[in-house]
Amino acid sequence: MDSASLLDENKHTEMAARALKAIAHPLRLRILCVLGGKEICVQGIVEAVGTSQSNVSQHLAILRKKSVLSIRRDANRVYYRVSDPRILQLIGLMREVFCGDAPKPQQY
Repeated sequence: MDSASLLDENKHTEMAARALKAIAHPLRLRILCVLGGKEICVQGIVEAVGTSQSNVSQHLAILRKKSVLSIRRDANRVYYRVSDPRILQLIGLMREVFCGDAPKPQQY
């Protein structure tokens, strides 16, 4: 493997590790399960996860700081979405496994 490929691989693994570390909290995982591939305002996230706006906002800030989420402002509303398609793929897999979207195991 040449040095450019190795640097590229290191950059991707560092990004993945940063994202996984940010995701590794029950409320942040719930927020990501709610978001999926959608764009949702803060109030919608608060209603979906059932905790205070200040608590949700703190966790959204962490996810933004780690580049897991990005925002769009529209007047006085802030909309959140997953920032990278690869993270969206990861969240899709986690939703299947951990967020109740997985098919029920077959009984033998």
